[in-house]
Amino acid sequence: MRLSILDQSPVSRGESPEQALQHTIKLAQETERLGFTRYWVAEHHSTSGLASTSPEVLIGQIAARTETIKVGSGGVLLPQYSPLHVAENFKMLEAFYPGRIDLGLGRSPGGNQTTRMALTDGQKKSLSSFPRQVADLQGFLHNTLPTDHPFKTVKAGPRIDTAPDMWILGLSERGAENAANLGVGFTYGHFINPENGKAAIEAYRERFKPSTFQTDPKVNVCVFVVCADTEKQAEALAISQDAWLLNVGKGRDTKVPSIEEVKKRSFSREDQETIAKNRKRAVIGNQEQVKRQLEKLAEECQTDELMIITNIYDFQAKLHSYRLLAEAFSLSD
Repeated sequence: MRLSILDQSPVSRGESPEQALQHTIKLAQETERLGFTRYWVAEHHSTSGLASTSPEVLIGQIAARTETIKVGSGGVLLPQYSPLHVAENFKMLEAFYPGRIDLGLGRSPGGNQTTRMALTDGQKKSLSSFPRQVADLQGFLHNTLPTDHPFKTVKAGPRIDTAPDMWILGLSERGAENAANLGVGFTYGHFINPENGKAAIEAYRERFKPSTFQTDPKVNVCVFVVCADTEKQAEALAISQDAWLLNVGKGRDTKVPSIEEVKKRSFSREDQETIAKNRKRAVIGNQEQVKRQLEKLAEECQTDELMIITNIYDFQAKLHSYRLLAEAFSLSD
């Protein structure tokens, strides 16, 4: 089993965005030491509680401060951007850190309609163009645009011999089909939709078409995890993530609240039902419990790599959670 990380650079209440970004760097360094496979950073906009707005910039900072761990995006929100521009950003990163860069792509609009229009500078762009954009991005990365393509004469630079590995992030069979048809890796977001992973991954494997740069299907699954020395401690830590997810769903302040703040808060029956539903997106418990549940998830999804996301208030407890995972799965052996 391989374990990796997805980091949204969450901002805890009372913490600054600068501190959250420094925590991202520290977590990347620590998880590299622990034996994790890759470290991906997210892209979010117009939110107070997630500091990772520019994956390309953050990837460069992380890669410069680590040595071996693969670093990438989870993911660049391609519908808002030019495939050429994304290709050149990631070719630049690949030039500095050859063999270490992953380019994960998402179809999300990046926020509400106003935020999306700001990202596209007021240009209306269709989400349905995503498969075409990914194909163009591949063409720019590998200089394989069709001869009749209108941008065939445009060569993405820097003109290096290697290219980052590509992944498509998805929540459904549609996303899986996109990845399969284009011959790239597929990341299933169990941490967003825990209901459809098995079907989506089966569809991806069945329909995968080998490409010149990836001959076999590659799958990983991303899940929320909170691991502690005891189940009771894990449950106590997880309530900050529970409340954070509830706030995100309601469009409230997205900073991660403290355990003390959550304990003082009253929750309606509807809130409690939402929290219980959200728990299906997460694995929470002591080391043995978490390992057993993660192995079950990996078996159900037929993958040997899980991506872990942990959005709790206490950064030291988050570090400890990753250390317990590394120990449980013998990552450094």
